Amino acid sequence: MAGIGFELRQILKKNTLLSYVEAYGLAAIIGSGPWVLSILALMIIGMLSIGRIFPTGLIIQFLVLVTYMMAGSLILSGLFQLLFTRFISDRLFQRQDHLVTPNLLGCILVMSLLSAAVGCTILALTQLPAAIKLTMLTAFVVLCNLWLIIVFLSGMKQYYRIVLTLLGGYSLMVLVAWFMPPFGLLGLLLVFACSQALIAFVLLFFVLRNYPSSQLVAFDFLHRRYAFVSLAFCGLFYNLGVWADKFVFWFTHNVSTQVIDIFRASYIYDLPIFIAYLAIIPGMAVFMLHMETDFAAANEEFYETVREGGTLEAIFLLKDKMVLACKNSLYQIFKIQGLTLALLLLWSEEILTLLKIDLAYLHLLYVDLVGVSLQVLVMAILNVMFYLDKRYQALGLISIMMLSNLGLSMLSIALGLAFYGYGFAFAMLITSLLGLIMLNRQFNRLEYETFMLQR
Repeated sequence: MAGIGFELRQILKKNTLLSYVEAYGLAAIIGSGPWVLSILALMIIGMLSIGRIFPTGLIIQFLVLVTYMMAGSLILSGLFQLLFTRFISDRLFQRQDHLVTPNLLGCILVMSLLSAAVGCTILALTQLPAAIKLTMLTAFVVLCNLWLIIVFLSGMKQYYRIVLTLLGGYSLMVLVAWFMPPFGLLGLLLVFACSQALIAFVLLFFVLRNYPSSQLVAFDFLHRRYAFVSLAFCGLFYNLGVWADKFVFWFTHNVSTQVIDIFRASYIYDLPIFIAYLAIIPGMAVFMLHMETDFAAANEEFYETVREGGTLEAIFLLKDKMVLACKNSLYQIFKIQGLTLALLLLWSEEILTLLKIDLAYLHLLYVDLVGVSLQVLVMAILNVMFYLDKRYQALGLISIMMLSNLGLSMLSIALGLAFYGYGFAFAMLITSLLGLIMLNRQFNRLEYETFMLQR
């Protein structure tokens, strides 16, 4: 996401209160991504529609199906998100802009075929009506491709059009769901699929306009010379790690219930965790603003000096500057997210009351808020590792996160109701602490590895 750092630095140069509000707002929306906006939009649809337009059971079925599609698309597209982002970053660094568009379309083609195959396999196990199956398959394929298109946000300069596209697409989804005739579950799924397709095609238009090419499709990103397989596993395992606790609760029968066909939900666990995820917006804003401006600039300056044969003294000074920028960025994230967490813990009861949610969820919401806040710190640590090109270390950390979230979530269910949510929270705590230790070691060895690994 280094490209957005340039845009944020340009905004901050104005040095006005409005410029800081503008920069934080842009960073929050780009950093949080459409998945947080979609959670908000789906919650609004649920609150507006239940008991007014659609029966409660129908809305719950819709939200559950969409949640599965979001989870599945994030996990499956994770195979290509980081791998493809690295490929594009390398090509832009080499000024081979003409390879961007054909490889994007090639990646979309591969992703479409893979997601269609996975979607058909899963839907073949269900007894849902054919029209609903076809709509879900379409939405799933579109979502998988949408996550891939979003990686191009770092290379664009039209951030406000992108932000307006995301906001417009989800706003339209809410409005159409409110005003459309009662076509039932199929109608709601069609609205969701069409809104995601609109967002994807508009963002794709921006990419194609910025990176014209005479070639239609290319698959260079899969060539062993360019493809970093470790990044494919990083993307896959990270998304599996984030969703592991949810799947554990969904498919443990004593804490979940069947909602529609083979799709299950945990009424005990789902609502607090998805409300808690809205709490990452302030932390993501700070994460994007500081990591992609201060740290990204210091990182670029350090490696540019190394490439140009700068003096050892200059390299040491720039390394110290980069470490300081990293520490300051992590501190700012910890401070802002910590303040957000404290306020939300203080107002949790009022929030649940306002949303007309049973206060029995209060304790679980507390735990989930802590876990989600720690996840922001994990994301920041991984971001630094990728900047330093510590791909295998990042993969090891992500694997620990995935396995610990899976194992501890299963343990929390075995221990009983009072321990629900602690598996996710402790997994993020373990990952963040281990990640900080690993980062410290990597910075201590940075000069040695930078020079000794050169070929």
